[in-house]
Amino acid sequence: MGGQKFQYDESGGTFFYFLLSFLALLLVPATYYLWPRCSKPDPNQLAKECFCDGCKKKKKILQSNDPWKETRALFKKFLILLGWITLLFLTYKVNQFDYEMSNFDPFEILGVSSGSSQGEIKKAYRKLSLILHPDKETGNEKAFMKLTKAYQALTDDEARKNWEKYGNPDGPGAMSFGIALPSWIVEKENSVWVLGLYALVFMVALPTIVGMWWYRSIRYTGDQVLLSTTELYYSFFYHTPTMSMKRIIMVLGASFEFSKRFNTEIVERLSDNEEVPTLIKQLSDLREKNKEAPLCHLYSIKARAILHAHLSRIPLNPETLEKDRQYIIKKCPYLVQEMISCVNQLVILAYARRIAHLPTIETIENCMKLCPMIVQGFWENKNPLLQLPHIKEEHLKHFLAKKRQIKSLQQLAQLKGEDRRQLLRNLTESEYNDVMKVLGSFPFVEFQVHAEVIDDENPTVYTAGAVVTVTVMLIRKDMKHLFGDESVKEQTIIDDAKVDGVKEKEPSEEQSQTVKRPAWLKQQKGQKKSHNKKGSNKKVGKAAASQEKAQGENQTSQADNTPNARKKSENKAAKESSKEKNSDASDSEAESDRSEEEESSHEKKDSTVDDDDMEWERFQQRSKKREKVLEGRSNLSHEVHCPLFPDIKQEYWWVYICDRKSRSLLTAPVHITSLVDTEEIQVRFTAPRWPNLYTFTVCLRSDSYLGFDQAQDIKLDVKEAPEVPIEHPQWDMSDEESAEDENAADEHSEFTTDEDISDNE
Repeated sequence: MGGQKFQYDESGGTFFYFLLSFLALLLVPATYYLWPRCSKPDPNQLAKECFCDGCKKKKKILQSNDPWKETRALFKKFLILLGWITLLFLTYKVNQFDYEMSNFDPFEILGVSSGSSQGEIKKAYRKLSLILHPDKETGNEKAFMKLTKAYQALTDDEARKNWEKYGNPDGPGAMSFGIALPSWIVEKENSVWVLGLYALVFMVALPTIVGMWWYRSIRYTGDQVLLSTTELYYSFFYHTPTMSMKRIIMVLGASFEFSKRFNTEIVERLSDNEEVPTLIKQLSDLREKNKEAPLCHLYSIKARAILHAHLSRIPLNPETLEKDRQYIIKKCPYLVQEMISCVNQLVILAYARRIAHLPTIETIENCMKLCPMIVQGFWENKNPLLQLPHIKEEHLKHFLAKKRQIKSLQQLAQLKGEDRRQLLRNLTESEYNDVMKVLGSFPFVEFQVHAEVIDDENPTVYTAGAVVTVTVMLIRKDMKHLFGDESVKEQTIIDDAKVDGVKEKEPSEEQSQTVKRPAWLKQQKGQKKSHNKKGSNKKVGKAAASQEKAQGENQTSQADNTPNARKKSENKAAKESSKEKNSDASDSEAESDRSEEEESSHEKKDSTVDDDDMEWERFQQRSKKREKVLEGRSNLSHEVHCPLFPDIKQEYWWVYICDRKSRSLLTAPVHITSLVDTEEIQVRFTAPRWPNLYTFTVCLRSDSYLGFDQAQDIKLDVKEAPEVPIEHPQWDMSDEESAEDENAADEHSEFTTDEDISDNE
């Protein structure tokens, strides 16, 4: 290792390489992910956009929630552009450095041609040295050293050989390892500052950041709900298995997300002491005098009063309580989902007999009803037609007239265009267009249910204790498909035809991923045809042979024209023909039997092959479902029209199975967050232990709209499970039977010896 040396970058050239590579590693992904993109407005979304007063207010609220959005976008663009300018500058510096170090031409430095004599070279050197010498006013030490090297390379024979061979008058340089950092980092004068910087970054800043992140993360669940709030839900639902809607609202208002002690984002004002009591007087059945903790705390009473005001659509002060309402309502869907998961865990513990109280189905369904109530902003006993824009309480009397009796959104959608316009004659044309846009964007879900016992010989037979798999297929369409207007129907049919045409052109995933049959299965089918052909060829060959034999006999008979010879030949021919007929008949019967056996065997093989293909397709479908589960669920479906909800809300659903008679939940509610067009869900539960005819209910509930819940009953004729034998009969053999079997095996053995034969004789 002699000749090696480590040196720091004195000139700063190699340090530019370090900066260039580090900056490029940061800029390329930062530009791709952080560059603000101007999202083009979706024409379909613009066509569905509502211009009611509530939607206009919501747009302003969304803009006010993020006032620095444009400023942040400009700042990001400025930083990224500054980084790219710095990268280009560093690239230029590195290129200049490489050019100076690699392009050493002594003739160019001295300013002479390559064929110049020694005198001309010396003359040029003297002339330039007078200019570039460090002692002169125009001197340049770096340029003078280059000039001296160039002069030596052209005048000294050894230096000239080194330059021609190695490109350097000094010869091959020693191997050196450079550190792309400036030398002042390791100087004694700066050691204290460097160590202090390292200690500040790695011993103070980094542990502080990690500690703050860890302290915040351990306080929350996976859905960003405080663990203390989850414990509160468990406590209330355990001690009160059956909860009314008002009671659930009280528990929701007591969530610690609304307390200043647990959440620093909560704002407490002096004006709350006057505004909150005034608001409580306007509300009925608030139960503010309840003495249960934390239901009696001031933050809980305030949150409960704001929830009641929101459901009653009572206007609040836009500077104070309205801001609190927006914050509280925005948190509620996540908290309600946490409530449902807590109730579900308690149901599981009750089935496992770890707790005595089992929450009823009414409790969990009230939790599910509360979510769309908060999103739409009215009580459950109100008419679901209030979810439409511009529709108020005074308009409902026209819907509930004796002639019409329209109580649901589906009935309104099925009306003819003229009748619907006549019904909404109090609205202007723009308001009517808003109603039709929102009504057409509401969900229309086809709810299909199929129950079976997977991996069983007879999947439609339900035995006691069997695992029943319920497959739920959800097909989501817009409610404009129900419009009674013919023009709208024709338009939707055309759109569906376009979509179907695209789907026909593009092969589906299942068709593209179907596995072809192995080659040996195709050969079996080919062999079956070849066997039939072989049988026919045999018959043809025998017929040809008999014809040839007959022709030969005719030739011999023509040679013997005597009458005795003719009689002998005729008798021989008759005998041979009768033999041939008998042999042909026996051969044909044998061949037909063989062909029938071959056909039956091939049919059995084909049936087994078809069963294998069906099983393989089922396995592929299961593997696809598992891959979808592993990929993770999406949180994008359809945007909900909810002008009173202060944030963008996506359309989600719950699917679960319950027993109405026992008022119990059979399966955990599945939260569906990605129903765009179709979604398939499998829910499993254990069949009852006692044979009987049972009726269970499969429920579909929306977390965004009221009046869109569906339910289907499934009937299970549970039969008694077959008894499983404890011991297999073939292993339950006595010693005498085993000895007799051994003797019988010895007597009928195929490999008997000569001694055994002599003994038997």
